[in-house]
Amino acid sequence: MRLAAFAALGIAAALAPAAARPQDPPAPKLSLPIACEPGRTCFVQNYVDRDPSPGALDYHCGHRTYDKHDGTDIRLLDMAAQKAGVDVLAAAAGKVVAVRDGVPDISIRAPGAPPVAGHECGNRVGLAVGGGWILDYCHLAQGSPKVKVGDTVAVGQPLGRVGLSGETEFPHLHFSVRHANAVVDPFAAGPVAPGACAAQPALWTDAASRALAYRRGVVLNTGFSGGAATPDAVEARRTPAVSAATGLVAYARLIGLEAGDVVELRVTGPDGRAVAGATNPPLDHDKAWWLVQAGLARPPAGGWPRGTYTARVTVRRGDAAALSAQWATVIRPSVAPG
Repeated sequence: MRLAAFAALGIAAALAPAAARPQDPPAPKLSLPIACEPGRTCFVQNYVDRDPSPGALDYHCGHRTYDKHDGTDIRLLDMAAQKAGVDVLAAAAGKVVAVRDGVPDISIRAPGAPPVAGHECGNRVGLAVGGGWILDYCHLAQGSPKVKVGDTVAVGQPLGRVGLSGETEFPHLHFSVRHANAVVDPFAAGPVAPGACAAQPALWTDAASRALAYRRGVVLNTGFSGGAATPDAVEARRTPAVSAATGLVAYARLIGLEAGDVVELRVTGPDGRAVAGATNPPLDHDKAWWLVQAGLARPPAGGWPRGTYTARVTVRRGDAAALSAQWATVIRPSVAPG
């Protein structure tokens, strides 16, 4: 639910196998629970923690999770996307068994944020899909739930919108699956074998599985700013505008970085020459998110030459480039007054 190793939902349910007994109904096949395009407009931030020890491992034996995390966090690009509105969807047909609304949309890191004890999940919809299977949707936007207890819903039906309610600090859907009150990992629904990550059947439909393919890191946001880019400004898409008379700073926000990764950011001008660059030392531990930027806080004498400025971020993992992205901005000549 959160970006670092914080407490989970506070629900005492152990991760358990989803293997059905002969008399049990089959496990549900789950469609995408959110109306976004994974890999472009949304990304998985955290997976279910499959390590029963105080450590944390996702279903790939990676660290895209934290201790006791009991669901899948699908995050939006930023708060600007959240404010535009993104629906959460019924991943399977079922009956609504729980609804909560009225929890404000505010990051737990915000000054004056109210306590969340007892409603860490925030605004919520719970959906029973038969055979003892329950789907939970957490952190919905205040006022957005579209269903009530007792409603029957179809696959793909909107249940509410992604929000920032409860114990969270970034806009996302926390989607959890339980069978007989035990947590089930929808990416690997078989029994837990500590330290072993052999492929296991997923609960997702084939289309959802392809859309939610595992990624060892993501370039989440990129852009140029007329000055230093703060995390809050990036989140709100309110970094200072760039012009010939401002600073010129390229930034990239990344998620899912690993210990040892080296992040490089380079900026080149219209003539192809380097304007600025930065290279971080190898990361000393995994990073849930990381903001890197490079540039100049002030323009050169006479202002920036007009033309296209290009930035490229590269994440080097060992001897290979694991992630990269390139973007550009255009500086046009100033218009004289009058």
